[in-house]
Amino acid sequence: MSISSRFSVGIHILSLLEVNKNEVNTSEFIAKSVNTNPVVIRKIMGMLKNAGLVHVRPGIAGAGLAKGLSEITLLDVYKAVNVVSDNELFSIHEEPNPACMVGRNIQDTIGPLFSTAQLAMEKVLANVTIEDVVKGILEKEKQSQ
Repeated sequence: MSISSRFSVGIHILSLLEVNKNEVNTSEFIAKSVNTNPVVIRKIMGMLKNAGLVHVRPGIAGAGLAKGLSEITLLDVYKAVNVVSDNELFSIHEEPNPACMVGRNIQDTIGPLFSTAQLAMEKVLANVTIEDVVKGILEKEKQSQ
């Protein structure tokens, strides 16, 4: 099972808002870029708004970034779109057989490993900003021309 696509869609939305900052960014416009339904975009935009990452005005078409590009990390997006609960990126099966040596010890053995892995991933995400993503997008676009 992979991390919810809300994470990559959230990054897509924020990047598009920057690249298209001089235009009106409606949920319909963003949905065309993401290739999804505008309802999905509005839901994720609501999450990004609640996290203070975007501003939207009820009844008025368009959205924009609420912070500078270099102030928004991928960890901010990850947390904003509720990808997973704290320390629950990796699930451990419940109720293994306590009569089995592996069953009675597996949770206590791999739990700390999973926590360490999640912390490492979150540290990486905390060191990458939407500015980095936008720069990468613009660089790739320039190379393809």
